[in-house]
Amino acid sequence: MGDPADAQAGSRDPGATRTLTAGEGTESRSGQRPLWKELPLLVVIALVLAFLVKTFLFQAFSIPSVSMQNTLQRGDRVLVDKLTPWFGSEPERGEVVVFHDPSNWLEGEPTPERNVVQNFLGAIGLMPSADEKDLIKRVIAVGGDTVECRLNGPVEVNGKALDEPYLFPGNTPCDDKPFGPVTVPEGKIWVMGDHRKKSSDSRYHLDDPKTHGFVPVEDVVGRAVVVAWPVTRWATLPVPDTFGQPGIGDRSKR
Repeated sequence: MGDPADAQAGSRDPGATRTLTAGEGTESRSGQRPLWKELPLLVVIALVLAFLVKTFLFQAFSIPSVSMQNTLQRGDRVLVDKLTPWFGSEPERGEVVVFHDPSNWLEGEPTPERNVVQNFLGAIGLMPSADEKDLIKRVIAVGGDTVECRLNGPVEVNGKALDEPYLFPGNTPCDDKPFGPVTVPEGKIWVMGDHRKKSSDSRYHLDDPKTHGFVPVEDVVGRAVVVAWPVTRWATLPVPDTFGQPGIGDRSKR
């Protein structure tokens, strides 16, 4: 006859296989909440997360015009990095940025019509923003830089000519609107569209008594980093090599 203590110890063997009884299984299932009760909570969590992502990380923007062709086409959806500005990062030369209209630059432009649902989804980040007060351009010069573009000449930053392969085919750097030289105040940026003949950018607002063509850094929403939609247009938006040429940041040689 076996020892009762051995039998009892064997029942506690951690390697033994434990079979779930029908009663245990029924009790476990009855402790779960029905899906219809959990769904509203899941929806609320998803909306909160979408809002936080849109507010602090990334936001989708819809391109409303042709001013950035061929880099960006009308109707493209771009993702804008809103995180790095929280850590003190400021716009740099060559970046494509989204910014709030600094002084009625969009006056006369048609306002996109959206219904209540679209406005709500745009507010929480589940649809691209179509805020008529936002613009997208390329940063050409930053605070302290001197920028100019003479007729038949290239854009120059601190005396360095820019090679601009991103210009729309057939466009000149600035023959439609030569300018400068102008020095960008600290805390401001000078922006231009890649489709120069279709871009009402810094060049066209030099006489604006409020901005003088410059965009305050504080009005910059963030940097556009990728074309996310349509999928056939997917592409990153890196800084062109010309903005990294030696000496472009040397303002003593301007």
